[in-house]
Amino acid sequence: MSSLGDSSPVVERTIARGILGVRTSLDPRRVVAMLNQLVAENPNAINYVLKLRPVDLWTTPTLEDLKFAISSLKGQISVGERWGMEVELRRFTALHKMEIIEPLAELIDEKVDLRNPDKIVRIEILGNAAAVSVLRREDVFSLHKAWL
Repeated sequence: MSSLGDSSPVVERTIARGILGVRTSLDPRRVVAMLNQLVAENPNAINYVLKLRPVDLWTTPTLEDLKFAISSLKGQISVGERWGMEVELRRFTALHKMEIIEPLAELIDEKVDLRNPDKIVRIEILGNAAAVSVLRREDVFSLHKAWL
């Protein structure tokens, strides 16, 4: 991160094996754009980061708090945009995916498109923490995608 402009990022292990959390002073979507540019210029520039997804909001994985998070972020889906939802549960068994998806999806008025959405509402639950994001395809860095 220092080569991208953050001299003191905080990298932390999460409860899920192979997933790290990175706190940066930079705009995470700008970091993704810089990483994509870096790999386009030099395919060997990044070796160990396979995927990077910005997080808009951290909360606890209760339905009440997740509903609040979605209500706070749903404005990022513009009128006429199509959206989909992804829920990833890691070391979390209190709720099943559908018990999360159904009440949260009801909060967003725009049309759902699971095949080719303009935006993805992503909820990743890691034990007692939940990362919530509204992402465009280009907001996610994927080293695999960069190889294509």
